[in-house]
Amino acid sequence: MRRLLASAALIALTGTAAMAQPAKPARACFWTSQVSNFSAIDDRTVIVRVGVKDRYRLELFSPCHDIEWNNQIGITSRGSSSICNGAGAEIISPGTLGPQTCRINRVVKLTPEEVEALPKGRKP
Repeated sequence: MRRLLASAALIALTGTAAMAQPAKPARACFWTSQVSNFSAIDDRTVIVRVGVKDRYRLELFSPCHDIEWNNQIGITSRGSSSICNGAGAEIISPGTLGPQTCRINRVVKLTPEEVEALPKGRKP
C-alpha cells in the first residue's frame, strides 16, 4: 500500500513539473533581403527592421566599433540568406580603416511592448 501511494505521489509531482515548464519560444528567423532599416543601441546590440512591423535584436559576439555612427550596414549568413539564431551570421560595418566583420551571437524577435520600450530615436 505504501509503495502504491509513493508511486501515485511521484506520478502526480512529475506531471505537475512537466506542466509548469515554460513554452519553448518560437524561432526568430528573417531573410536578409527583407531588412529595411537598422539602429545600433550600442557597440554590441543592433535592432533591425524586417518588413513593415517586425523588429529583431541582434546581439553581437564582441564589440563592433563605430557601428553606432554608421548610416548603413550589411548582413550576411553562410549557407543561407535566412538568419535564425546568429550561427554563421555577420554584420559588415564600414569603418575608417575599411569594413569590419562583426559576428552575430544571438537573434531575438522583439514583442510590440519591447519595441515601444526602445529609447527614443532607436526604433528603426
